[in-house]
Amino acid sequence: MTRLAQRYGAINLAQGFPDFPAPSQVKEAARQAIAADINQYAITWGAKSLRDAIAWKMAHFQGMTVDPEREVTVTCGATEAMMATMLALVDPGEEEEVVVFEPFYENYGPDAIVSGAKPHYVQLRPPSWEFDEEELKAAFSGRTKAAIVNTPHNPTGKVFTRSMLRVIADLCIDYDAVAVTDEIYEHILYDGREHVSLATLDGMQDRTVTISGCSKTYSVTGWRVGYAVAAPRWTDAIKKVHDFLTVGAPAPLQEGAALALRLPDEFYVKLRQQYADRRQIMLEVLEQAGFSYYLPEGAYYVMTEFEPLGAKDDVEFANWLVREIGVATVPGSGFYHNPDLGRAFIRFAFPKSSSTLRAAGERLVKIRERRVELAHHS
Repeated sequence: MTRLAQRYGAINLAQGFPDFPAPSQVKEAARQAIAADINQYAITWGAKSLRDAIAWKMAHFQGMTVDPEREVTVTCGATEAMMATMLALVDPGEEEEVVVFEPFYENYGPDAIVSGAKPHYVQLRPPSWEFDEEELKAAFSGRTKAAIVNTPHNPTGKVFTRSMLRVIADLCIDYDAVAVTDEIYEHILYDGREHVSLATLDGMQDRTVTISGCSKTYSVTGWRVGYAVAAPRWTDAIKKVHDFLTVGAPAPLQEGAALALRLPDEFYVKLRQQYADRRQIMLEVLEQAGFSYYLPEGAYYVMTEFEPLGAKDDVEFANWLVREIGVATVPGSGFYHNPDLGRAFIRFAFPKSSSTLRAAGERLVKIRERRVELAHHS
């Protein structure tokens, strides 16, 4: 969709990257590192300054004590952290399974498959995007190696509650499975909601791999600096896989990331307010254009339904939007293992400046004028 946006000169509300600057002090730290010739390989599993900052951050926000020498692996983004973790955990040929909640960030299913596991999908259903507890219990068995949990959630914006996480934790304990949590949107929350790290629940720190990174919180998606925090037995394996996948994350950018993780709490208060403002603009735009939507509780995406506009197929509608209206989105079918489950949805990303979002709104309202054409096309 990003390529199509570039081809048609569309406003890109598909891929989740900001169009506004990263914090100046974070950029300056990276510039100073480059000038100081921190331009060669860092230790493959992460520069000490960054691993120390990750341990500090886990203590500050999650109340967890983490050993930066034995429990932290710095990776090329949270995406690589997830792939390295899957390859480290899964024993190919053992018919192991990985529980994946859907809709899901597009890499989770393939990560499980590439690592040699079979994904077992459990649906999060609208409007509240919660799982059915009995369905989740049925997904676990003696073959379950891991469960992937993403909160705040992409693409729905769901923030998993402590009670939801407790159900998952108890099943992981009962079946001796590992929880792998993608918490990349942990600081982007709305309406006073709380982010809970699954690793902080009783009995879970030693059986959880906590994944996060700098891309979303600090608006540096191109830096590709992420990390995995886990007990030494899992970290030892993740480090080895990571070494063979990418060797290491960019050394000077790790120094910028180390500073970012230690920004004062005021930064995060402002961040949440800024994203709340962007969410409000995005929702107003969607209402004016005639979409129905599901209110995101966290992250910076909103799932919508477009049937009220007269369209039927998500892929055809998304292509029509980018080509004829000039706004790029993501078809909902891309977030499901069975595309038919996502045919009714379109996802918008709103990590954009207010001017970009309002410009997109000016284009989207034109859908009302062209509904006859759209219905004929569908």
